Amino acid sequence: MKTPVPDFEQLLKVLSREKPDRPVLFEFYFNKRLNEKFGSGNPINTFFELGYDYAKICVHDLVLPSAEHVRHEGISSISQNEYLFKNRIDFENFPWNDPKPEVYREKFSEIKHLLPKGGKFINSQPNSIFNSLINGFGYENLCLLCYDDPEFIQTLADAVGSRLLQHADISCSFDTVGAMIINDDWGSGSQTRLTPEQMRTYLIPWYKKIVEAVHSHGKPAILHSCGNMWALIDDVCDICKFDGKHSYEDKVLPVEKAYELFGNRIAIIGGIDIDFLARKTKEEISARAAALLEMSGVQGGYALGSGNSIPEYIPDENFFAMINTAREKN
Repeated sequence: MKTPVPDFEQLLKVLSREKPDRPVLFEFYFNKRLNEKFGSGNPINTFFELGYDYAKICVHDLVLPSAEHVRHEGISSISQNEYLFKNRIDFENFPWNDPKPEVYREKFSEIKHLLPKGGKFINSQPNSIFNSLINGFGYENLCLLCYDDPEFIQTLADAVGSRLLQHADISCSFDTVGAMIINDDWGSGSQTRLTPEQMRTYLIPWYKKIVEAVHSHGKPAILHSCGNMWALIDDVCDICKFDGKHSYEDKVLPVEKAYELFGNRIAIIGGIDIDFLARKTKEEISARAAALLEMSGVQGGYALGSGNSIPEYIPDENFFAMINTAREKN
């Protein structure tokens, strides 16, 4: 099967809620096996070799509170109740930095040659506001601080949000970057991870500014947010004004239902549940992919892909059953 020539304009049509000239693929990232087989270990090559119009990257110059800062030496996983900032002195002593445009310029120069004609990079965040709150305070303690010391939460949210704003602004100043994907998981399986009002206090104002920065460069912003975050969909569409929403789970809200409910307000990106991709037959996966393309065939505003990413446990033949459904129509 012939690999289509990259044409980022097709993804831009999707993100403008228009009908592309051909089916468009979207993925957040691939597993190591696919990257080795199709990209010689380089994920950028994998995207274009498999027929995507972009490569998702994470070029940055930031130090933000992450699991690596929390993790004890020799321990491969951490509890959500282990955290960095016991007090404001810990916060002040964290090695905060502001992103330097010259570092981005150098890093983008190093990978520019990997970009084929017609393709673009989509840059992502190295961390997120909510994830930094978890790493900074621990989840249980964060919930308590919402009532005991909300100003401390705001201080950390501002420290991270202001730097992610700079990150987005610098990233989108480069012609090789066609869009930003803003990755921050706002939901659990049943609800938002804080109350919607608390999320609106600490997160939404910063993401509104971040999307405005992306839009100021004439580029679209995609939200990647897992879990049941749908209580915030009005904020996503009307306040932040994201152009696309990525990450779906059948047990929360199937992508078909999301398209029916919100496809006239925001582009629906990806969506085939990764459990479905892992367990179902190639025929079932191909049929669902074809139905999604048919469903969006008139209105547009849809790119085919998984509900999250392609982890190691997704059989290669199931992944290709999904994407070949689109590639056969090119």
